[in-house]
Amino acid sequence: MSGESYEGVERGDGWSVANLDDLGAGPGFRKIRTALGVTAFGVNAIVLPPGYATGMHFHDEQEELYFLHSGRVAIEFGDGSVQELAPGGLAWVDAPTPRRLRNLSDSEEAVYVCVGGKDGYVGRDGQLVEGETHR
Repeated sequence: MSGESYEGVERGDGWSVANLDDLGAGPGFRKIRTALGVTAFGVNAIVLPPGYATGMHFHDEQEELYFLHSGRVAIEFGDGSVQELAPGGLAWVDAPTPRRLRNLSDSEEAVYVCVGGKDGYVGRDGQLVEGETHR
């Protein structure tokens, strides 16, 4: 974990919790991975100001999953397709596929979480701790 300190992040033995507001203010990136100490995948929250559009971009290796927490966004893909997401909306994008997100509101922020990774699914590896009988 970096040397940055995030007030409001609670830590224990093998866990950390925070509120999005603990990770910054105003529009832009909220570094969830850095603040909470995630090492297995990339994860950020992004706060888009009203009417703002990100740059069209792609990745060399990591695919991304977008989860829209609040607001309404349009996600445009390199083939010209555009999909609108409402709160709870999900979009998966393969690494080399160009994408851009745009806040559709002219008065409200939009907040989404983006998770990125590569090299596959781990599979079901959960185990009950001693004394537990069901998940």
